[in-house]
Amino acid sequence: MAADVLDATFAALADPTRRAILARLMEGEATVTELAAPFAMSQPAISKHLRVLERAGLISRGRDAQRRPRRLEAGPLRDAMDWLANYRSYWEESYQRLDDLLGELGTGEANPAEREPPWPGGANPAERESP
Repeated sequence: MAADVLDATFAALADPTRRAILARLMEGEATVTELAAPFAMSQPAISKHLRVLERAGLISRGRDAQRRPRRLEAGPLRDAMDWLANYRSYWEESYQRLDDLLGELGTGEANPAEREPPWPGGANPAERESP
């Protein structure tokens, strides 16, 4: 996945109004007027949010005569989830190592000084030299 596409996705998701618009579009397509209804902002302000979402590829604009409804596009969200999955795996493995260490310390199975450190890279972050 290209970094600029991922950047656009996360930038679009950073705003609570845009996240609310996406949540509404999960229910089905909607017009600008329908999307603007729950917000205390002008239709031009909502249109700006919609343009950000469109540029990020998170929504698309239909051509239903005069209505031009917006609809949710799953591709960019799926790509962001795939990118985040790598970090999820890392943290789950780190937490599992911590759980294992805490279990060993609780039962006295291993001497903590003799076992492999629970953090990646082998060096305790608290003992690293500052640059």
